Amino acid sequence: MNPRLIILIILCSIAITSTAKAEIILPAIFGDNMVLQQQTDAAIWGKASPGNNVEIITSWDNQSYNTRAGRDGSWRIKVKTPSAGGPYDITISDGLELKLSNILIGEVWICSGQSNMFMPMKGYRNQPVKGSNEAIATSANPNIRLFSASRDKSLEPLDDLSGEWLECLPENVSEFSATAYFFGEFIQQVLGVPVGLIHSSWGGTRIEPWISEQGIKEFDWITLPDRNQTGDFSRQLPTVLFNAMIKPVTEFSIRGALWYQGEANRDEPERYTQLMQGLIENWRAEWGIDDMPFYYVQIAPFDYRITGLNSAFLREAQLKASTALPNTGMASIIDAGEKDCIHPANKRAAGNRLAYLALAKTYGIKGFAYSGPVLKEMVVEDNMVKLTFDYAENGLTTFGAKLKNFKIAGSNRRFFEATAYITREGITLFAPQVANPVAVRYAFDDFVIGELYNTEGLPASSFRTDDWD
Repeated sequence: MNPRLIILIILCSIAITSTAKAEIILPAIFGDNMVLQQQTDAAIWGKASPGNNVEIITSWDNQSYNTRAGRDGSWRIKVKTPSAGGPYDITISDGLELKLSNILIGEVWICSGQSNMFMPMKGYRNQPVKGSNEAIATSANPNIRLFSASRDKSLEPLDDLSGEWLECLPENVSEFSATAYFFGEFIQQVLGVPVGLIHSSWGGTRIEPWISEQGIKEFDWITLPDRNQTGDFSRQLPTVLFNAMIKPVTEFSIRGALWYQGEANRDEPERYTQLMQGLIENWRAEWGIDDMPFYYVQIAPFDYRITGLNSAFLREAQLKASTALPNTGMASIIDAGEKDCIHPANKRAAGNRLAYLALAKTYGIKGFAYSGPVLKEMVVEDNMVKLTFDYAENGLTTFGAKLKNFKIAGSNRRFFEATAYITREGITLFAPQVANPVAVRYAFDDFVIGELYNTEGLPASSFRTDDWD
């Protein structure tokens, strides 16, 4: 064979190999089995050969979308998603074709926080999730998909994270966030559409690491970390978890966010109310969704056995935050705490109560309760106190338990256990030691088991009528 021809063949082979290496590269959030938010302009982005034309074809409408990769190979295209359905395919090409398969269109939620959100369906060592074995065994559902982000931290905002979309099968559900799964299972059953859950949490973390640099600048008492520092650094530094575990997906279209965190900030309740509002506003700004639904779980009672603030003050801060912004809501699990375990086993209560909020407030479904009783008014008549409540249209109940967590104080600020009973209008209570009541507290201790519910079975949060230290 002619030597020049051999050289030409070799050069062509090298060129072909080089082209193959320049094929489409996608962030981890895009892949087989994923769920895209329905009825939106969903962004898809990645890398290709610099300057090449990039084409996306969506199988649900056979629509073609085109753009050109930049000098660094980056490209971004928005595709119109239809009403819920699937499975579908997406084909992406810059000369070489990449096909994503088994894609669903439905409702997408991001689920974040600390260890109680991270807690998998299989539980932690010697710390179970109640009912998990049956729930896992029966979990196979082609209309739910699961994505878990690997734990990571960064001083700079990242473009990608580690993780993959998985089908809802027992072996995958076992490792997935229990609270997030129970939420997704519930709303999928009610809505009858595909549901995608993006789980990104890290145990023991404060709220500040989950807020972006722009969001943190709103708080003058917080110092941003030095981006130029070298070596390992704490996951508790402001912004570092947002940078690594949230920022990479803020262009991915979602319906809303779930949050389960607070224990790590329990000694700073006054600041936590501001930080909680700041987190919500920050994430809404980052996603570009001004009214993005944001629902969270109030921390459960627990016996901390150490000096410091009563954690009821943090629960109060969370309750206050729930009414500070629109399209937010708090799920109380005051009846599900465990004295000696900070990770309550009843994760179905957390997930289901988040689902009630979403179904009622985001999806507009009526006919059921989504909040426990919330104090409306306190009236004092001689030595008697009368309380009325919102979110208790059909009245109150203890399901047979005694009302034992109410306390009353006079102007001397000494609280005494109160005798309390349910009336047609609400609750009446008194304490023989308090002739002139001025303040009431309910379940305002580190560890309690709340006994007050509306008749739909949702519990009242701990609360107080005073603002004493």
